[in-house]
Amino acid sequence: MTTSTVEPTEQPRRLVAAANGDRDLTSLVFLVLLWGCLAFGIFSLAVLLFNTAMEGAGRLDAQLFTNYTSQLRPESAGARAAIFGSLLVMLTTAALSIPLGVAAASYLEEFASRENKFAQLVELNVQNLAAVPAIIYGMLAAGFAVLIGLPRNTVLAGAIALALLILPVIIVSTREALRAVPREIRQGSLALGASPMQTLLRQTLPAAIPGIATGTILALSRAVGEAAPLLLLGGLVFVRFDPNGLLSGFTTMPIQIFDWAGRPQVAFQELAAAASIVLLGLLLAMNALAIIIRNKFSSQR
Repeated sequence: MTTSTVEPTEQPRRLVAAANGDRDLTSLVFLVLLWGCLAFGIFSLAVLLFNTAMEGAGRLDAQLFTNYTSQLRPESAGARAAIFGSLLVMLTTAALSIPLGVAAASYLEEFASRENKFAQLVELNVQNLAAVPAIIYGMLAAGFAVLIGLPRNTVLAGAIALALLILPVIIVSTREALRAVPREIRQGSLALGASPMQTLLRQTLPAAIPGIATGTILALSRAVGEAAPLLLLGGLVFVRFDPNGLLSGFTTMPIQIFDWAGRPQVAFQELAAAASIVLLGLLLAMNALAIIIRNKFSSQR
């Protein structure tokens, strides 16, 4: 009676090597450098946040939110105009960018043919615009404002610049959210006699709300911290009035922080640090809201 032995194949050994990773010196050195760079970045960020908090903690008072800025008395100056200006610019930016971004993403994902040349051109431009520096959008908005006779240093012009900035992000995130909706939902709605538009409005978009809301809020968070496009448009650095309309002059938190940080007086440096803490808190609140919305709608499915 003879016994036959089967030679082991090379595939299991390759799978084990792929799962455990290489253990040679080069891989270990690369891993150490990778973790070292990550630790250095986190440590630098923590030190920066700690120094900013320590420097601006003394000016986190009611005057920061209720008083206007001052060039002569920084100890009593505040960021009221910048706070109201940021809120109005963000609301206008959301009103301009969200409907257009969701509509464009819905067209590209739900209605446009893959062979449609126009849709391919729009998709290519959206992907390219997502990597364009923010200052370019300020230049585009400035040119558009001059073309239609709109003053550059207004809330509407600033909102147009920021809407152009975040529009590609909203389109991309909305398309990804629509792709995540199961195809069976669309097929079931169409089988029951609903039109493609009714299916989109009543089934697909409501199911994609978590992804759309998350991407939109994160895009608006990016716009909140932008100063370069607004400075190019002539955003004011010394404002002692609340913006009262779309054609009103304005300033925002990043512009106000930029102005205060450039002054040599220690009191203005403390003001810049305190305003940075407020802006950081706003950004964290918006990101937390995005997470809450995503988790709430995901749990309801």
